[in-house]
Amino acid sequence: MNIAKQRVVVVGGTSGIGYATAAAAVEQGAEVVVVSRTEQRVRDAAERLGATGLTADLTNPPTGLFDEIGPFDHLVYTAGEQLSLTPIASMEVARAREFFGLRYFGALAAVRAALPHLRAGGSITLTTGTAADRPSPGWAVASSICGAVEALTRALAVELAPLRVNAVKPGVTRSPLWGSGEGVDRLYADTAAAVPLRRVGEVTDVADAYLYLIGQTFTTGTILTVDGGALLA
Repeated sequence: MNIAKQRVVVVGGTSGIGYATAAAAVEQGAEVVVVSRTEQRVRDAAERLGATGLTADLTNPPTGLFDEIGPFDHLVYTAGEQLSLTPIASMEVARAREFFGLRYFGALAAVRAALPHLRAGGSITLTTGTAADRPSPGWAVASSICGAVEALTRALAVELAPLRVNAVKPGVTRSPLWGSGEGVDRLYADTAAAVPLRRVGEVTDVADAYLYLIGQTFTTGTILTVDGGALLA
């Protein structure tokens, strides 16, 4: 599918994977709207991209947000706060609920609010992660969210057909999501040494997967893994 002149809304599109996806869509001639909860980030990203920027509470995107956007073709949900991995013994349940609030319930709310505005032949692409399949100690919450998003993707693909619903499953990707510092550098180095492709992912690698799913008109209910072979290691 040629997405030139189609409208793509990227929720969480001001940094990392979301920004890279928005940039890739702009390069293909799409009309892009980036949505985030921080006004300055929205303004800066929209200016760099030559896109429209809107601010919203991503834990519960209001219907009014999509009323303002109007009809569009593709919804991409990449919103997520910086990852915080915590052993179950020291985990705060309230904090775990907050993670679900943005990454799962935020996605669910965005889909619900966007539905009346999605054009026929359009698509929804959500975001999960390889922690659903291969968790490590401290990943209980992150793994649970990823698994929930995968189940949601398949359920929505059935319920919303013929609207296409898919998800991208990145492995460890060099992104602001992980923060910075020696611990993160060590994570990248250890991951690169362990995976078959001998490097961590870049946000542009993952953005290509979103653009593929947007344009692939005979794919729905699919979880597309982009992990350098990490699940095989």
